[in-house]
Amino acid sequence: YEQIIPEDYMDLMNHMNVMWYTHLFSMAIMKVFGIIGLTREYMEEHHSGMFALESHIRYLSEVRVDQQVSVYSRFLGSSSKRMHLIHFLVNQDKHDVAATFELITSHIDMRTRRTSPFPDDLAARIDTLVQEHASLPWEAPLCGAMHA
Repeated sequence: YEQIIPEDYMDLMNHMNVMWYTHLFSMAIMKVFGIIGLTREYMEEHHSGMFALESHIRYLSEVRVDQQVSVYSRFLGSSSKRMHLIHFLVNQDKHDVAATFELITSHIDMRTRRTSPFPDDLAARIDTLVQEHASLPWEAPLCGAMHA
Protein backbone atom coordinates (compact mmCIF):
# COMPACT_ATOMS: atom_id res chain seq x y z
CA TYR A 1 0.00 0.00 0.00
CA GLU A 2 1.29 3.48 -0.86
CA GLN A 3 0.11 6.99 -0.09
CA ILE A 4 1.26 10.60 0.03
CA ILE A 5 0.38 12.02 3.44
CA PRO A 6 -2.26 14.78 3.22
CA GLU A 7 -2.35 17.82 5.46
CA ASP A 8 -5.44 16.61 7.34
CA TYR A 9 -3.37 13.72 8.81
CA MET A 10 -1.26 16.21 10.79
CA ASP A 11 -1.71 16.93 14.47
CA LEU A 12 -0.65 19.81 16.74
CA MET A 13 2.95 18.50 16.76
CA ASN A 14 3.03 19.01 12.98
CA HIS A 15 3.49 15.33 12.25
CA MET A 16 1.11 12.51 11.34
CA ASN A 17 -1.33 11.77 14.16
CA VAL A 18 -1.16 8.25 15.60
CA MET A 19 -4.69 7.38 14.43
CA TRP A 20 -3.51 7.60 10.81
CA TYR A 21 -0.82 4.99 11.35
CA THR A 22 -3.58 2.53 12.21
CA HIS A 23 -5.52 3.66 9.14
CA LEU A 24 -2.54 3.08 6.83
CA PHE A 25 -1.88 -0.35 8.34
CA SER A 26 -5.60 -1.21 7.98
CA MET A 27 -5.49 -0.31 4.29
CA ALA A 28 -2.44 -2.55 3.89
CA ILE A 29 -4.05 -5.52 5.66
CA MET A 30 -6.98 -5.36 3.24
CA LYS A 31 -4.50 -5.74 0.37
CA VAL A 32 -2.91 -8.70 2.19
CA PHE A 33 -6.32 -10.31 2.62
CA GLY A 34 -6.86 -9.99 -1.13
CA ILE A 35 -3.50 -11.64 -1.88
CA ILE A 36 -4.49 -14.75 0.06
CA GLY A 37 -8.01 -14.83 -1.37
CA LEU A 38 -9.96 -13.15 1.44
CA THR A 39 -11.75 -10.80 -0.93
CA ARG A 40 -15.06 -9.07 -0.25
CA GLU A 41 -16.71 -11.60 -2.58
CA TYR A 42 -15.18 -14.52 -0.70
CA MET A 43 -16.28 -13.09 2.66
CA GLU A 44 -19.84 -12.51 1.46
CA GLU A 45 -20.14 -15.90 -0.25
CA HIS A 46 -18.68 -17.87 2.67
CA HIS A 47 -20.10 -15.72 5.50
CA SER A 48 -16.62 -15.25 6.88
CA GLY A 49 -14.23 -12.47 7.76
CA MET A 50 -11.22 -11.56 9.86
CA PHE A 51 -11.04 -9.98 13.29
CA ALA A 52 -7.98 -8.38 14.85
CA LEU A 53 -7.14 -10.06 18.17
CA GLU A 54 -3.96 -8.30 19.23
CA SER A 55 -1.66 -5.61 17.88
CA HIS A 56 1.49 -3.73 18.76
CA ILE A 57 2.68 -0.52 17.07
CA ARG A 58 6.18 0.92 17.32
CA TYR A 59 6.63 4.55 16.25
CA LEU A 60 10.21 4.89 15.03
CA SER A 61 10.41 8.09 12.97
CA GLU A 62 8.18 11.07 12.22
CA VAL A 63 6.00 11.20 9.13
CA ARG A 64 5.05 14.65 7.85
CA VAL A 65 2.75 16.19 5.26
CA ASP A 66 3.47 15.45 1.58
CA GLN A 67 5.80 12.56 2.37
CA GLN A 68 5.38 9.33 0.40
CA VAL A 69 4.90 6.21 2.52
CA SER A 70 4.61 2.54 1.64
CA VAL A 71 3.53 -0.41 3.76
CA TYR A 72 5.25 -3.77 3.34
CA SER A 73 3.97 -6.94 5.00
CA ARG A 74 5.67 -10.05 6.31
CA PHE A 75 3.89 -13.25 7.34
CA LEU A 76 5.35 -14.61 10.57
CA GLY A 77 3.22 -17.61 11.45
CA SER A 78 -0.20 -19.15 11.35
CA SER A 79 -2.45 -21.73 12.95
CA SER A 80 -5.70 -23.28 11.76
CA LYS A 81 -7.59 -20.06 12.61
CA ARG A 82 -4.99 -17.28 13.00
CA MET A 83 -2.32 -15.31 11.18
CA HIS A 84 0.63 -13.48 12.69
CA LEU A 85 1.97 -10.62 10.56
CA ILE A 86 4.13 -7.56 10.81
CA HIS A 87 3.78 -4.48 8.62
CA PHE A 88 6.51 -1.92 8.00
CA LEU A 89 5.55 1.69 7.27
CA VAL A 90 8.43 3.00 5.16
CA ASN A 91 8.92 6.72 4.62
CA GLN A 92 10.12 6.78 1.01
CA ASP A 93 11.32 10.39 1.27
CA LYS A 94 13.52 9.71 4.29
CA HIS A 95 14.41 6.12 3.34
CA ASP A 96 13.59 4.81 6.80
CA VAL A 97 11.09 2.65 8.64
CA ALA A 98 8.69 5.04 10.33
CA ALA A 99 6.66 2.42 12.21
CA THR A 100 5.98 -1.27 12.60
CA PHE A 101 2.62 -2.90 13.27
CA GLU A 102 2.59 -6.46 14.57
CA LEU A 103 -0.80 -8.15 14.40
CA ILE A 104 -2.66 -11.36 15.19
CA THR A 105 -5.86 -11.84 13.19
CA SER A 106 -8.40 -14.65 13.29
CA HIS A 107 -10.69 -16.13 10.66
CA ILE A 108 -14.33 -15.66 11.69
CA ASP A 109 -17.63 -17.34 10.84
CA MET A 110 -19.81 -14.25 10.56
CA ARG A 111 -23.02 -16.22 11.21
CA THR A 112 -21.84 -17.17 14.70
CA ARG A 113 -19.25 -14.37 15.07
CA ARG A 114 -16.83 -16.99 16.41
CA THR A 115 -13.40 -18.03 15.24
CA SER A 116 -13.34 -20.72 12.58
CA PRO A 117 -10.64 -22.61 10.67
CA PHE A 118 -9.34 -21.25 7.39
CA PRO A 119 -10.57 -23.22 4.39
CA ASP A 120 -7.85 -25.48 2.99
CA ASP A 121 -7.08 -23.28 -0.03
CA LEU A 122 -6.58 -20.15 2.10
CA ALA A 123 -4.57 -22.07 4.70
CA ALA A 124 -2.27 -23.35 1.93
CA ARG A 125 -1.69 -19.81 0.60
CA ILE A 126 -0.95 -18.52 4.09
CA ASP A 127 1.44 -21.41 4.81
CA THR A 128 3.28 -20.74 1.55
CA LEU A 129 3.75 -17.07 2.45
CA VAL A 130 4.87 -17.91 5.99
CA GLN A 131 7.49 -20.29 4.58
CA GLU A 132 8.66 -17.81 1.93
CA HIS A 133 8.96 -14.99 4.44
CA ALA A 134 10.73 -17.23 6.99
CA SER A 135 13.53 -17.64 4.46
CA LEU A 136 14.23 -13.90 4.34
CA PRO A 137 17.81 -13.21 5.47
CA TRP A 138 16.84 -10.88 8.33
CA GLU A 139 14.95 -11.17 11.58
CA ALA A 140 11.69 -9.26 11.95
CA PRO A 141 11.70 -6.85 14.92
CA LEU A 142 8.97 -8.49 17.00
CA CYS A 143 7.50 -7.44 20.33
CA GLY A 144 7.98 -10.99 21.62
CA ALA A 145 4.55 -11.34 23.20
CA MET A 146 2.42 -12.55 20.26
CA HIS A 147 2.08 -15.95 18.62
CA ALA A 148 -0.44 -17.34 16.13
